[in-house]
Amino acid sequence: MPVTVIETEEPRPGIVLVRLNRPDVLNAITAELIQGLRDVLRGIRDDSWVRAVVLTGAGRGFCAGLDLHGYGDLPGTPAAGEGIPQSGLRGQRHVSELVEDFRAVRAPIIAAVNGPAAGAGLSISLLCDLRLAAESASFHASFIRRGLSSCDVGISWLLPRAIGFARAADLLLTGGSVDARDAERIGLVSAVVPDEKLLDAALERATAIAQLSPFGVWQTKELLWANQEVAGLRAAVALEDRTQVLAGMTEDHREAVAAFLEKRPAAYRDR
Repeated sequence: MPVTVIETEEPRPGIVLVRLNRPDVLNAITAELIQGLRDVLRGIRDDSWVRAVVLTGAGRGFCAGLDLHGYGDLPGTPAAGEGIPQSGLRGQRHVSELVEDFRAVRAPIIAAVNGPAAGAGLSISLLCDLRLAAESASFHASFIRRGLSSCDVGISWLLPRAIGFARAADLLLTGGSVDARDAERIGLVSAVVPDEKLLDAALERATAIAQLSPFGVWQTKELLWANQEVAGLRAAVALEDRTQVLAGMTEDHREAVAAFLEKRPAAYRDR
């Protein structure tokens, strides 16, 4: 069987493990890898059975960013007589539309960063809802070191919100790097664990999420991201109010209250 550049499995009920699988080049991105990842995300986007997703890399790296040996052929047929700008923008958007693909998945996505995350690899980790890092992980703003802008695949919006403007500017303007411990210190990741325990730690986070109300988790993810973009506190609270009322009307809310009062685990049905 041919080796696929994206591997998926179900290590625990309701949890999907997605692995970037080009270990010989630290999972550097090509059109094939990006398309495979987008296909997986779109396939699970509205699947209520999927309660959490873990994204990691095969081998000793998470993702080294763009494969400088070539991106490969884009899916689809280019327009007749397509010019260089048109072709370039089509290729750029093939990657940048990952932003919407990550956002559209109902289930939280946990990045298990198992080694270098560079350039677009750093951006991909930031698209995830949670980030855990192995002790050997490192994060690199490498776009600018290849003669490009450091701003790509949403990083100019995502990174300042994760670590603050000053630190983000320092990292992006210098093409800097941070190791796992510094990443934890500045809030880029929520925890650092030994390399051999990274996947277990990510799966434990995923399991904790999977034990909660599916609608409650879905709406929490949506509001966390939506309220990064609203104008102020009043708009954020208005969104929270509506979501809380909707959640309070679900059968799962009533089940959660009954389970708490009866001192038993809740049996959620996503209703």
